[in-house]
Amino acid sequence: MKISTITNWAYGVTLVLTILSGGAMFVAVNRAEGERIAVQDHLAISDAANDLAVSVETITAAARLYVMRGEERFLKAFNSGSDDEHRGATHLKMLADSDPSADEKSILESLPDAAGALDTYEADAINLYRNGDAAGARSLLFSDEHERHESDLLNLVRQLRALVTARTQGNLDKARLQADIAAMAARIMLGLTAAVFLGVLYFILKRRVATPLTTMSGIVNRLAQDDFAVDVPLVRQHDEIGAMSEAINIFRVNGLERERLHAEQTRDQQRKDLILQMMHRVQACQTHRELAEVVARFIPQVFPSLAGRLHALSDDRKTMESLSEWSAPVSGKRFSPDCCWGLRRGRPHVSNRNYSDVCCQHLTEGGLPGLCIPLSAQGETVGLLYLEEHESEASALDTARLYLEIIAENLGLAIANLHMRDRLTLLASRDGLTGLLNRRALDAALADAGHGVLSALMIDIDHFKRFNDLFSHEAGDAVMQTVARLLDAAVAGKGSTYRYGGEEFTVLLPGRQLAAAFDCAETIRQTIATTSVAYRGQAIGPVTVSIGVASTTDGEDAPLLAKADAALLRAKQAGRNRTLLSTEPG
Repeated sequence: MKISTITNWAYGVTLVLTILSGGAMFVAVNRAEGERIAVQDHLAISDAANDLAVSVETITAAARLYVMRGEERFLKAFNSGSDDEHRGATHLKMLADSDPSADEKSILESLPDAAGALDTYEADAINLYRNGDAAGARSLLFSDEHERHESDLLNLVRQLRALVTARTQGNLDKARLQADIAAMAARIMLGLTAAVFLGVLYFILKRRVATPLTTMSGIVNRLAQDDFAVDVPLVRQHDEIGAMSEAINIFRVNGLERERLHAEQTRDQQRKDLILQMMHRVQACQTHRELAEVVARFIPQVFPSLAGRLHALSDDRKTMESLSEWSAPVSGKRFSPDCCWGLRRGRPHVSNRNYSDVCCQHLTEGGLPGLCIPLSAQGETVGLLYLEEHESEASALDTARLYLEIIAENLGLAIANLHMRDRLTLLASRDGLTGLLNRRALDAALADAGHGVLSALMIDIDHFKRFNDLFSHEAGDAVMQTVARLLDAAVAGKGSTYRYGGEEFTVLLPGRQLAAAFDCAETIRQTIATTSVAYRGQAIGPVTVSIGVASTTDGEDAPLLAKADAALLRAKQAGRNRTLLSTEPG
């Protein structure tokens, strides 16, 4: 066979093999393009789903802030967010509607209904608030039903994203298999032409096809295992391999972003759970000490990088007193409300942030950013929540401010409720005129006394009606108030004083025998007799009292107060201004 014939045959075979090889390469490239498009579609759907989820959380936060604070900007944010949510749901449906599965169709059909249900629920709460029912609106937005609607919508978005991811992954796997088969055929056919074009084909196959595909295959396998930390080499080729590398790199970056968002959402959910636990315990607190312990225990868990202190306004409203602290804050424990710019303005105030604003005087050190949040309820300031960052470069206050203001609102209500509880308790157990314990408190004390030693004094102001008749009832009130003050001072540390009724008083002396009780009664009687009582600058005469003394150890088998009252009656019959024991005759 002539060399020319062999050459022609070789040329012809080479040409055929080249054509076939080109066809195989075309198939491989076409499959690669399909992979890229599938990845882009999946990324678009994932981004749309993420945007929808963010919109849901944004409008929920706006609705809650509106019903909590009543600012119109939050209502505008809610309305704008609702429009974005509907557009996001529509856009997501359009993206996923190209070739959806049956499950995807079901979710796409349910998605607008779920979004509408949540919007309707939140709109109802806002309408309640605008109609004046703020408590009802807050109850709706912070109810389990609202959480269920929100969770249903977010679950639908997550399910759709998962289904689309699974479908896309299946398409990618199928396209990758076809691309690998075509590439293998191309390599076999190109190998047969090695005798003619060995050098050229070697470099093309090795450097432009085989090596990038092998690298990308390994990268894709690792990405399929959610290993988004893999490095994607920079491919400078302006062809399908370069496009595939770029698409894979975009997929990797988006995967890292999804992981970051997921971690952030997890941390945020944990923070919300802790805040919810804290609020439940705050609502159950019965004393300021319990409230301080709850705050000091939970806030460091919710915001580990923040130190702080909880203050309450003193009864005279002149001092902010520390109830609890955590992580050694630099703020003073006691200070005047005028020392805090937040309390002056009635709004949260940041001190020492780049020295761009005035610093509160109650801070004992400079440089650390501090946030003062006034605690108020019903328009009245009841305390202060102070927080500071451990490091001046930190931004924890900025990211936590919204949560801190919500916590502060609840703490203000809790402190106000405790103040109201204390006032009601005081009103229920104290006499309004004298400030002494009342008859109800006396009955409770006798019921709790048990079988120990207990002495009682029954005290009556002599000729009390004379003060009312000669000087007025206001003068009589002044006499009773003076006697009550002297009684309280004389019995301090020994027992308790009660207004029994009218001009009669009772003193209980736990652990005092009859003789010691008599000495105490005589001291009281003499002190009152030697005290000058005046009303409107006019002396209204000497005031004397008669006292009956009884004890559980006096050997008399009768109720304690009955014995003391009988002794009091004998003392009055014997001429008044004297003390008689229950064991003495009149």
